[in-house]
Amino acid sequence: MSFSQKNTPLLTQLSKLAFKQEAPFYAPGHKKGRGINSHFKALLGENVFKADLPELPELDNLFNPEGVIKEAQDLASHAFGAEHTWFLANGSTSGIIASILATCSEGDKIILPRNVHQSAIFGLILSGAEPIFINPEYDRDFDLFYNLSTTQIIKALDNNSRVKAVLLVSPTYHGICANVREIAYCLHNYNIPLIVDEAHGGHFHFHSDLPMSALEAEADVVIQSTHKVLGAMTQASMLHLQGSLVSSEKISRALQMVQSSSPNYLLLASLDSARQQMATEGESLLRNTLDLALIAREKLSKLDYLSVLNFEQKKDNFNNLDLTRLTINVSKLGLTGYEADEILNTKLNVTCELPSLKTLTFIISIGNNLDDINKLIEGLTKLEKYRKKVNQNDIFITNFPTPKLKITPRQAFYAETITLRQSQAINHISGETICPYPPGIPVIMAGELITQDAIASLQNIINHGGTITGASDSSLQTLKVVNS
Repeated sequence: MSFSQKNTPLLTQLSKLAFKQEAPFYAPGHKKGRGINSHFKALLGENVFKADLPELPELDNLFNPEGVIKEAQDLASHAFGAEHTWFLANGSTSGIIASILATCSEGDKIILPRNVHQSAIFGLILSGAEPIFINPEYDRDFDLFYNLSTTQIIKALDNNSRVKAVLLVSPTYHGICANVREIAYCLHNYNIPLIVDEAHGGHFHFHSDLPMSALEAEADVVIQSTHKVLGAMTQASMLHLQGSLVSSEKISRALQMVQSSSPNYLLLASLDSARQQMATEGESLLRNTLDLALIAREKLSKLDYLSVLNFEQKKDNFNNLDLTRLTINVSKLGLTGYEADEILNTKLNVTCELPSLKTLTFIISIGNNLDDINKLIEGLTKLEKYRKKVNQNDIFITNFPTPKLKITPRQAFYAETITLRQSQAINHISGETICPYPPGIPVIMAGELITQDAIASLQNIINHGGTITGASDSSLQTLKVVNS
């Protein structure tokens, strides 16, 4: 069946029903906004609540689509270059978990980078799969990871049996891309599917000056956070599938387990809308975005007290860089990224996506304009007057801890735990997964040995203004460990 990419079947039907004159006796309880708190209605307006509708017959069913959702998903699969596409109303987290559930069962093994998002750890807990973690190369200057290399993956395959899938994070939060095509080709020779967490790369397919998309590189399952870089609402994502190595039926069944049975149609319609926008205007929108990013990069590269993450030549573990993802090292100013973020946000009206100990990362997208870029350049230029005279070695970490996994995350999740003081917890198996957030990459994972380096890394983040999640005691004075 062929559809026009200009059509927005789900959005159109939702709009029609939102303004239908009727006596509604269905959920949600606010009945098209009539029962909404007046202060909330004043903030958002009436129309958003009129369109907050349930699974009415005209709106199709996300878990058995035969009407407008099916049409919208088919349009998305054509636009993004997939064979099948599922809309996700529970974010990319649900897509990553479902992908692991669809490929791995208890006792199976999956290869993945140690800097994987915590959602993959949830997938390991639910599936019972045994992780084979590979440590990507760590860049001390920028305090970030590169990507997995083909050589690392082949070595892991040769040393392990029962590997049922490989999960790759490409691009990383900082825009660093792996050689997905080479890795996919290698894995297909083993008859093993490649799952790509492409949460930050949903725009790649729509402009040739961006890195190759994971689907074009022949990955089997690709999860994209359409809301992160395109025009969907927060929490709205997509899962794409191609090839025969992963069952579409298993993907569908797994998604029913991890998504709400009452999905938000505003989110689903925003995916339909974002797809239509990119299919019809994507190239021009992204040309403008790239031009804005290049202006920022050129201007900021001239400031000798800042360093801009750039891509100079292809490496096995750093195959390309998304130029719309701007990472700035501020450590020459004697500031942490957290301090710089606070200054920019409160004094200079510039807000970044991801502060860390050494860097600030900014997402430049189709929603930005030249005024935003000028404010960014002005803000980072004015940052120099906040320079501090400190010994950088007293502030910034010099290596990333890589604790050893002793039991699987699933075993740790179900294990009995006890609480110990921080000093006593060293060399015990962690009963909790603790992440700086964002980006949501665990420093301590349930099932790993707690090390002094890991504690020091987390404590350093807390001391300099960062936020951690997953710890029962956010001060880290005590930790939960497996009672062995």
